Amino acid sequence: MTTHPPRSAADYLPSEEPYTLPVLSRAAARCRGCDLYRGATQTVFGEGPADARLMLVGEGPGETEDRQGRPFVGRAGALLTRVLQEVGVERERVYITNVVKHFPHEGERGRRRPRKPRVGEVRACLPWLEAELALVRPMVLVCLGATAAQAILGRDFRLTQQRGQMIATDWAPWTMATLHPAALLRMPPDRKDEALAQFKTDLTRAAQQAREG
Repeated sequence: MTTHPPRSAADYLPSEEPYTLPVLSRAAARCRGCDLYRGATQTVFGEGPADARLMLVGEGPGETEDRQGRPFVGRAGALLTRVLQEVGVERERVYITNVVKHFPHEGERGRRRPRKPRVGEVRACLPWLEAELALVRPMVLVCLGATAAQAILGRDFRLTQQRGQMIATDWAPWTMATLHPAALLRMPPDRKDEALAQFKTDLTRAAQQAREG
């Protein structure tokens, strides 16, 4: 029986070098490295300055991001932008992206429900994130949520135990995992205030480290 290698975003990386973020974004728009593209409106690539000292990585685009083609522009994005402002960071100075670049969901158009990206989808899409990281080379990398944390820090990483810890990685001198803003929005009121305070504390520390180098 003939076996075929798994599909991957690596098959769609641009051939021209050196890469730039606009070149990567245009190449990603044609990506068919996994089946997520089939039900998505468009690719949602990262955005922000190529020399950003702070980089944020989420899980995947949601319904609003899928329609607009930009990361973190829905309710979770509004919360993220607000907290960044509160800790003294202009969103325009941050590079923001996701582990997967197409909207992971269940159901048909008009009844689509967001879901976590599957392990195979994360693995297939990882070459885009690795290329973004190699270009931006942030001083501080913040993983938003467990999916991003495990994609960057390994499957054994546990957000509940290691949230807020600064770790040196191949991608950044300082790497941290914190809560995903979408998770904060889903929390019951009796847990939300404490979790939001933790989230703000983590981003405050990340911002300070990015400024100080």
